[in-house]
Amino acid sequence: MPVWVPWPLPHGWLVTGFSGAGDDRTGNRGTAVALSGPNPVGGPADLLVIAEEPGVGLGAGLAGLKGLDPGAGFASGAPHATVRAGGQETCLWLAAPGECAGPDGCAAFAGEVGGGWVWIVFWPDSAGVMLVESLALRDLRDAEQQWDLPFGALSTRLPA
Repeated sequence: MPVWVPWPLPHGWLVTGFSGAGDDRTGNRGTAVALSGPNPVGGPADLLVIAEEPGVGLGAGLAGLKGLDPGAGFASGAPHATVRAGGQETCLWLAAPGECAGPDGCAAFAGEVGGGWVWIVFWPDSAGVMLVESLALRDLRDAEQQWDLPFGALSTRLPA
């Protein structure tokens, strides 16, 4: 599974954790990268970038949604945003609006890349305005990249 990270990182943002889903028998079936930084509309914000195989439920679970995948009616209209994932333009749709966990709610966007899901989840939901400009996602496993990631305190958005 890819380990997607916005690159270059938005100004002032830090990587704040990694998580995954899988086991020794099936291997890695999902990855999550947590980031924290300034909300463009004011205050702090958190962001999770999740890659997973269909049916794993990592993205939906971390966003606090019911079910394993984006849900009924997903991708039924025009996309709400796009990202460039591995050089490929990827459409994103808002998944289960109004169902995100947390006191400020979240904005959970999902799309498909290479037969798997990519999730972009923002807290608070107002930080979703970051997708007005398409983020470029790069795979941390790419050996050709020169990475100099800034790290911050561990995210509370990932399981302990």
